[in-house]
Amino acid sequence: MSYPALLTLLSLFGLVFWSLPLPKASALPPAEEVPEEILRTEIIIEARSPLTGEPLSPADYALLQEELAQLNRAEPVNPDLARLIFLLQLRRALRPILPLIP
Repeated sequence: MSYPALLTLLSLFGLVFWSLPLPKASALPPAEEVPEEILRTEIIIEARSPLTGEPLSPADYALLQEELAQLNRAEPVNPDLARLIFLLQLRRALRPILPLIP
């Protein structure tokens, strides 16, 4: 088959392919599905404990969140240890760029 004949055949195939009717709105979700934007605005009145997974009331959940926030305010880290952690994180960040770092 010669090049011009192949080109003509491909262009005819393209015209036929692009002229086929496509179903309307095939990429849209079903109408009965609730959009994510609406789901994000709903107020959640049921909560679960992040520690045990048991159901909690909103008041109990707020109390638990306050307790956990107070537990996270622990003693400050030793400055020598904080510097060592920083240097290790810096070494990890530089290792892909400078592979000769031990």
